[in-house]
Amino acid sequence: MSTLPTPISAYKEATKTLEAIDAAILAKAENGFRPHLGASQIGKPCERALWLSFRWTKRASFPARVLRVFARGHREEANLTALLESAGIKVSTFDPATGKQYRLGGAHFSGSCDGMADGVPESPRVRHIVEYKTSNAKEFGKLRADGVRKAKPEHYDQMQCYMRWAGLKRALYVSVCKDNDELHIERIDYDEDHAAKLQTKAERIIYAARMPEPISADPSWYQCKFCDAKDLCHSTKLTQEVNCRTCCHSTPTKEGDWHCARWDACVPTEHQRTGCDSHVLHPDLTPWRMKGGHGEWSAVYVVKGREVINGEDGYKSSELIANAELCASGAADEWKAKFPGARVVG
Repeated sequence: MSTLPTPISAYKEATKTLEAIDAAILAKAENGFRPHLGASQIGKPCERALWLSFRWTKRASFPARVLRVFARGHREEANLTALLESAGIKVSTFDPATGKQYRLGGAHFSGSCDGMADGVPESPRVRHIVEYKTSNAKEFGKLRADGVRKAKPEHYDQMQCYMRWAGLKRALYVSVCKDNDELHIERIDYDEDHAAKLQTKAERIIYAARMPEPISADPSWYQCKFCDAKDLCHSTKLTQEVNCRTCCHSTPTKEGDWHCARWDACVPTEHQRTGCDSHVLHPDLTPWRMKGGHGEWSAVYVVKGREVINGEDGYKSSELIANAELCASGAADEWKAKFPGARVVG
């Protein structure tokens, strides 16, 4: 009896190798928050989502596959620069004043553009902002059919901000299709009125003391489905982050700092990431009603009909996030009295 041949489709997948690669990517991933509201974000239609991002309320987390996509986009920038230079265009990707990527805008609202171009054949004497993007075939088809403003309005808004800050009147948008290397290159005119509206929108979000209304109250709305803040906005209503920007005492200033009322000082960005033990949860970042203040630097929240103090005079914000009902019940008080220094952790 003859032995059946091994099917051609049978192969040995190197799953352990793939897992090791993904683990290495995730280990190197940045899990922090960006200190500013970015030009690449401002075109998003939901002001609540932008406010929650600027306030460091929810960390964005991406699987390794998506991080590989991001990395591929960054690697493509050098290739696209080389293509432009092969056409006789002079591209500067680093600010000669700093030796780093061009940084435009202010402290609270800013962005890093991909470069500046001189000698663009359609207008050789006019300097252009350069913006590189990668697209899949479906997105690329829309770009070719409708242009950037209609097909990719967030990209259009990003370039408008860059032109405003750089004092330039043109941008060169270069998108490569990842499926077949086809290029879409488009010149964008500066729209002063549109750019000014984006600046006003950014300032409205940055200096808003209270959380803006959402774009929709329906979590199944297409613009809410994949939002990083979906659960916080529509479900839990409770941030999991304790830092200066989720604290009642902290306020962004017109000078580009964050000022802490408790310590009457501007807090450096690195220190903002951890906050301090005087932290009091912002009332819009909890599902509970704030009844009022307690002393000078604490607040009283009502949890399941019971009052609980948050701040220096009561429970730390991390404790309320861990188990607010236990804190409000009074049961934790007994343990904390019995074991000095004990904290509610779950």
